[in-house]
Amino acid sequence: MMDSRISMISLGVSDLEAAITFYRDGLGLHMIESPPGVAFFKLNGTWLGLANRENLASDAGISHEGTGYSGINLVHNVTSEEEVIKLIELVRSAGATIIKEPQKAVWGGFHAYFKDLDSHLWEIAYNPFMWIGPEAN
Repeated sequence: MMDSRISMISLGVSDLEAAITFYRDGLGLHMIESPPGVAFFKLNGTWLGLANRENLASDAGISHEGTGYSGINLVHNVTSEEEVIKLIELVRSAGATIIKEPQKAVWGGFHAYFKDLDSHLWEIAYNPFMWIGPEAN
């Protein structure tokens, strides 16, 4: 029996083809067969993280008021500081706007922030204390 509790994150984009290129080539996500007008990417599981809005905005180095922080950011977790640096360079070359260069995080990890082609805020994070993501098979 198939699990009916499937969640998906949908982002509204202004240029679908440019966004496909960005997420496939810049962030390295695997695109699956998709009907016209949409694009689906396979993720290795999804977690929901809740945190104080002011703290997340501060972590990204932007204001939590007005248009500075929408209250939502997406996080791409990696397994080393080197991966954070490598991935921020890939998204930079794919057209991302870097909001916060790779650096030690106040919470003890290592991270960077960028906005994608449609200004969706992303964090690339390495958490040395615990793996936040699906378990290995």
